[in-house]
Amino acid sequence: MLPAFAAAQDPDSLKGFRFVHSIPGQYLSMNVDALGNLYLINTGNRLMKRYPNGDSAAVFNEVRKYGNPTYIDVSNPLKPIVFYQRFSSILILDRFLSLRSTLDLRKNQIFRVQAVANSYDNQLWVFDEQEFKLKKISDDGRLLQESADLRQVLDTVPSPVMIMDSDNLVYVYDPSRGFYIFDYYGGWKNRLPFTGWTDVAVSGKKIYGFRDNKLFSYEISSLQLQEYPLPDSIKGYRAIRAINGFLYLLTEDAVQVYEIR
Repeated sequence: MLPAFAAAQDPDSLKGFRFVHSIPGQYLSMNVDALGNLYLINTGNRLMKRYPNGDSAAVFNEVRKYGNPTYIDVSNPLKPIVFYQRFSSILILDRFLSLRSTLDLRKNQIFRVQAVANSYDNQLWVFDEQEFKLKKISDDGRLLQESADLRQVLDTVPSPVMIMDSDNLVYVYDPSRGFYIFDYYGGWKNRLPFTGWTDVAVSGKKIYGFRDNKLFSYEISSLQLQEYPLPDSIKGYRAIRAINGFLYLLTEDAVQVYEIR
């Protein structure tokens, strides 16, 4: 089957990207973990986990328990979390997508949150936009540590839409201001002025993001920024992700997987 965005073009011909395979199906959203497993919400509002080859791994039927999820964090394949911003609630799942627990942030005096993520030590990161602090909390909402009030540290404070924990650093992303980088203790480290990126991800030593029909890859150790123009034929996708050196495109009837060359 030809991909929906390239009906008249062999996918192998996309410059800079080598076609790997296609996973057919109609899905509304997509995310990918570090092992290459896909997490897809289908048109029946089920969260489905698929192995890299497309085989079914698990299904979660209650993904709309609090309406449409704002984000599904799969940075820890053993502990996917489903975040509902409107209700300040988090569903914590296991690797089989069975529900482990539910956390209502409001019951722990955290009322304004747009971004949550798993931490390296199996806890949770949240950015409290009422107190302007990056906080690490337990699965039951207990405060474990927090940054200083960023209004006292920075000239401008972020309103992040993403938090990513990778290789001893925590990346907080605000599309209007860029990446704010912290250490594992909540200490302010650095800022990267990459604004306007969408579908950002941190994988190993690279930061990925998309803007102006280009894939950007920033090498953290070498400070090198690379651009990969997306072919004109790549249009009309529902979601796009870059992680582990692969590009994932969610179209109307399939997930297309490409290797970034």
